[in-house]
Amino acid sequence: MSIGGKAILYSYWRSSCSWRVRIALNLKEIPYDIKPVSLIKAGGEQHSNEFRELNPIEQVPVLQIDGNTLIESLSIMYYLEETRPQRPLLPQDVVKRAKVREICEVIASGIQPLQNLFVLIQVGEAKKMEWAQLFINRGFRAVEKLLTSSAGKFCVGDELSIADCCLVPQVFNARRFGVDLRPYPIILRIDRELENHPAFLAAHPSSQPDCPPEATK
Repeated sequence: MSIGGKAILYSYWRSSCSWRVRIALNLKEIPYDIKPVSLIKAGGEQHSNEFRELNPIEQVPVLQIDGNTLIESLSIMYYLEETRPQRPLLPQDVVKRAKVREICEVIASGIQPLQNLFVLIQVGEAKKMEWAQLFINRGFRAVEKLLTSSAGKFCVGDELSIADCCLVPQVFNARRFGVDLRPYPIILRIDRELENHPAFLAAHPSSQPDCPPEATK
């Protein structure tokens, strides 16, 4: 724990998994300090012996909170929900709660891992854009279909949820990889609804202490 008892989030500015957790922490108004972990400097700080002790799979985010070290973004957000149920990010209704988890899993299991840095390095520079677009489109077709029956103002009804924490970073990634988002009008509408929300703005990559100056231009 940091001085003053604040949580510590090991994060990389452009990591969508770290971004999800930053949004959730902000929405729940949980104080935290950022400890940047560069995924690209000198082969990646996530591969250091020191960081491997925190997360044996050598990925961000890692959250130190309540004397515990937690890994994996969904697991972290569920922990925050269970230990700090005020400002809830899961609906009370069990069906709506299941719908939130469905959307989260499609993004966190069916899209993001297939276009993250480690995988793209294995795919190679020549094929990485095609590869990323393939899996983002595949996942977004599923998410858009799910949203046709679940969405209100946000992903599931009119209350913010963990699904929204997952969706917004993935839309950013889609744009970064040149995905045509016009076939996904509900996704785009929700993203526009949230782009100026204070908790989402504060979690945005351009607002992070390790964001390189050229990325904000």
